[in-house]
Amino acid sequence: MTTLSTTTPASAAARPAGGSALRRAGERLRNGLGLIGPRHGRHGLPVQQLDALALPIGDDGVVAGVDAEGQPAVLGINRPTPYDVVLIGGLWTAQVLALRTAATGARVAVETGRPQAWMQMVHAMGGGQNGLAVYDVGRVPPQGASAGTPILVVRDCGMRPPRGRTVSGPWQSVLTLLPYLSPVAPRLLRQARLAGIQRVSPDEAAELGRTMGLSRAEVESLPTLPDGVTLWCTDRDRQYVMTQPTDAEIGLLGTPRRMD
Repeated sequence: MTTLSTTTPASAAARPAGGSALRRAGERLRNGLGLIGPRHGRHGLPVQQLDALALPIGDDGVVAGVDAEGQPAVLGINRPTPYDVVLIGGLWTAQVLALRTAATGARVAVETGRPQAWMQMVHAMGGGQNGLAVYDVGRVPPQGASAGTPILVVRDCGMRPPRGRTVSGPWQSVLTLLPYLSPVAPRLLRQARLAGIQRVSPDEAAELGRTMGLSRAEVESLPTLPDGVTLWCTDRDRQYVMTQPTDAEIGLLGTPRRMD
């Protein structure tokens, strides 16, 4: 699993070396973008045995897709500290992230005003008994999050999600889905540790650039992002990620799309 790189060659060339680089890497890990797996000693393998080698993706987080180099991009969703994520994008991406989070052993609670959009997922996962449950807006009960049972709450509540009783906490992360930039977006983005932006209008891109301190190149890219591509942002890092669905995800959710 590789750490996620910044988005421009210029920024990559300007990275500090030595202790500064180590501090930067530590900050990236605390923000949950590009988690690194457990460190172990090196092992040698004869070339003749390479064909038999299988490398499973670790349990450090949720694979959101691949970066510009085709390497897995991992989001650290399950965390011992409160963690808020905002996704300005499509339902399809939120549902893929929910499925993949559930696959790590976490439980997913969906707060939504359109439960019918989630029912196919619920039925496919065993009627809410195997990791995913759907609740009406404002009706999410206490989830009892713990290290053994981490929780992801997905808030699919439209353009103006009400302040929820269920908030992030130890081992309970909250992902708020906004279909477009809305009046409540600046507040939610300020509170979030991680923000994902999919294709938006030029006016929305300009507003996000001011709110989030995006570069001119990043602002200009947002109205042209293809379906399935997200610009993930922390305070210091930016990463374009393409979410590539598996055959099972395509069968359940269809192909990537920005519009619902």
